[in-house]
Amino acid sequence: MTDLTVVTHNGNFHADDVFSIAVLKHVYPSFNLVRTRDKALMDSADIVIDVGGQYDPDAGRFDHHQRGGAGERENGIPYSSFGLVWQKYGLALCDNNQAVADRVDAGLVSTIDAIDCGHVEGVQQGISLSQTISMYNPTWEESPEFDKCFDEAVEFASRMLTRFIASASGSVNAKAIVAKAIESAEDPRVIVLEKYTPWKKTVHILSSEALYMVYPSHSGQWILQTVPVEPGSFEDRKSLPKAWAGLSDEDFQAKTGLDDAVFCHNGLFIAGTKSFESTMKLAEVALAE
Repeated sequence: MTDLTVVTHNGNFHADDVFSIAVLKHVYPSFNLVRTRDKALMDSADIVIDVGGQYDPDAGRFDHHQRGGAGERENGIPYSSFGLVWQKYGLALCDNNQAVADRVDAGLVSTIDAIDCGHVEGVQQGISLSQTISMYNPTWEESPEFDKCFDEAVEFASRMLTRFIASASGSVNAKAIVAKAIESAEDPRVIVLEKYTPWKKTVHILSSEALYMVYPSHSGQWILQTVPVEPGSFEDRKSLPKAWAGLSDEDFQAKTGLDDAVFCHNGLFIAGTKSFESTMKLAEVALAE
């Protein structure tokens, strides 16, 4: 599709136009990118981003600088060009998973939109991606090669977009896996995961009974971990037995009677063995304490 022409403004660029082009690079195999403010070139282009004073997704127009803007989200954050482009193409980039697309919007797109539109309430603290993108612009001491710098910024944004989608997809899929594990647990106090999956938020939302999580670690051990009273808390719903605190290898094996017991953290929130069966025995003992 090399005959497709995409126009965005020339000169200084921002995160919204950079990420918008990054989205299109994920959608279309190739296109001719023109950075200009020439109206005739805009009128003849297939897609126009962040310039032109028009928002019409069916016509490929994605600007938000016109009087009245281009709408806002339910939380009041207005759309910049990135948000407008994401509305049209984001769902497809997320394999038509609306939950993933919404998560990317909440974690990435809406923040960039808020910064670009000066919507302070929607701006998170710290160094933002918008600031990072702006740093790709040439300084006053450098050659003003804006187009070259823009291409470099788009390459960076494209990689970041890929990772945001992957992260959002992982979070959504993890929620489904953990929910199924809770539903199918033989004992609602002990939730078993076939492989490590982020679980804390889902467990706290769906189960008030869960005390321990059991899952295999990347090192090959099977882990028994306590469920905190709330995400981020250092207080557990039920700590592991005090007699296990800080023990490892032979000492832990002697205390538990399990010849493959490996360790128990001094904080009594996590322990491990070399087998699923032994870790379940740890859970049984911990429940009885």
